[in-house]
Amino acid sequence: DGSRRWRERLERAALRGGAAGRNADRDLDALCALFETAARAEEQVTGHRSALDLLAELEAQDIAADTLTVRAVRPEAVRLMTAHRSKGLEWRLVVVAGVQDGLWPDLRRRGSLLEADRIGRDGLAEPLSPGALLGEERRLFYVAATRAKERLIVTAVKAPADDGDEPSRFLRELYREDVDPRSGKVVRRTPPVTVEDVTHRPRRPLSVAALVAELRAVTVDPARSPELRRAAAERLATLAAATDEDGLPLVPAARPERWWGLDDPTTAPEPLRSADAPVRLSGSGLEQLESCSLQWFLDKEVKARGAGSAAQGFGNVVHALADEVGSGRTPADLAVLMERLDTVWDALAFDAPWKSHQEKAEARAALERFLNWHVLERGRDLVATEHGFDVTLDVGGVSVRIRGSMDRVEKDAAGRAYVVDFKTGKQIPADKSLPEHKQLAVYQLAVRAGALNELPGFTAHPPDTGGAELVHLREPAAKAAQDAPKVQRQEPPEGEPWIENLLAEAAGKVLAERFVPQTGGGCDRCAFRRSCSAQRDGAQLVE
Repeated sequence: DGSRRWRERLERAALRGGAAGRNADRDLDALCALFETAARAEEQVTGHRSALDLLAELEAQDIAADTLTVRAVRPEAVRLMTAHRSKGLEWRLVVVAGVQDGLWPDLRRRGSLLEADRIGRDGLAEPLSPGALLGEERRLFYVAATRAKERLIVTAVKAPADDGDEPSRFLRELYREDVDPRSGKVVRRTPPVTVEDVTHRPRRPLSVAALVAELRAVTVDPARSPELRRAAAERLATLAAATDEDGLPLVPAARPERWWGLDDPTTAPEPLRSADAPVRLSGSGLEQLESCSLQWFLDKEVKARGAGSAAQGFGNVVHALADEVGSGRTPADLAVLMERLDTVWDALAFDAPWKSHQEKAEARAALERFLNWHVLERGRDLVATEHGFDVTLDVGGVSVRIRGSMDRVEKDAAGRAYVVDFKTGKQIPADKSLPEHKQLAVYQLAVRAGALNELPGFTAHPPDTGGAELVHLREPAAKAAQDAPKVQRQEPPEGEPWIENLLAEAAGKVLAERFVPQTGGGCDRCAFRRSCSAQRDGAQLVE
């Protein structure tokens, strides 16, 4: 059953295309080659050979060998072989790669422990001397170099360190250099040979995908000559027409129907919103707009965010149960809350069952901390839960409409209002940042703008603000007080409210309609990362 699921997963990946599809195709080709090799092994060897022996033999091979049959060679294709196999063959272009000292020449003794290479007609021959081995290696290199009819390319690597890789001595034997005794410079090579020293990595990755990308770029580049663009298009057409024995395309990416294109940037003839209408903002949106205006636009204006994550589902459930307890619809009893939690928990999507069990234990601890905090005597009375508000105010000459919901509204004996915001996330702001916490400041500004005027229990309209609080239900107050949540408090503003100036700046960004991406600590959790021009993946898509 496991092998069947693996086969189906591999098949789906192969049909999907792209890089994952190419990897799956290679895996499938390797499996087919493995089965063919196993079948031929039965024909080559008499008697029984175990699968483990066959796999061990294949793993020991540097280049896959198949001496029983040689497949038909497809024309206009690159052949990879050893120098021994190239004897008697010729090509227009030959590349002899990796001509390194220690490999060319390879002066190690030939044969195995039993020295089968010494067996001759007249008995055992003397082992080859180092000089004879060198001559044999030189003849083999000569065979490889003379397979080229038009062009020969020989490559080697020279390491910067003295104890690193060095080019073979055979490279110097390909030509003779004449040196000017006065300047010490090479004035002639016989025959004429071009020696090129490359001290950097290749200009492009040596892959078919990179070649197709470069050819495509050349065909649409107006700065290139028409002849070069035409030549690139012809090579793309050649790659697109190449097929294997079954008629399947060898380079699907070269086919134009597989390409993505970009149109010129568009501009709307009319602004996204009327200049006379108030700019809609919220406390959480204000923080998002300041950290990354593009994320705010895609999330709040375009509504492009996908389905909610498991973390959002966790928070929604805990907030709903806290509202039921605060409003009196559900008793403040942990067993009752867990029963209510069980009815909806399976609807939340988690990556694995163990993650669901872990988060459920976290939810139980969060609800227990909430209940302990709820029944605690803090000198304040509960006025409302999940109180929605919608106020419009003038900030810096710009009309701003603030909308949102307050998790909990309380009042003290002096009639001052307190706004409580429950947090179920794992990110906790620093205590020193609380005086400038934007969401809490927006809540307090909304209270002064009349967001609580319709609530009973306040004698003043609007009431004075006593402050605002963040109650972190996931985080205990301290190690010694695991049953109480961590509470962070923002005092009432003094003097000119800085939050109004911040709202005016944010409204100016929205009206200017310039939503520029900004990188920061929240990028790894952003739902639009793959379409963001500030990220590598997004830049490839939109630029």
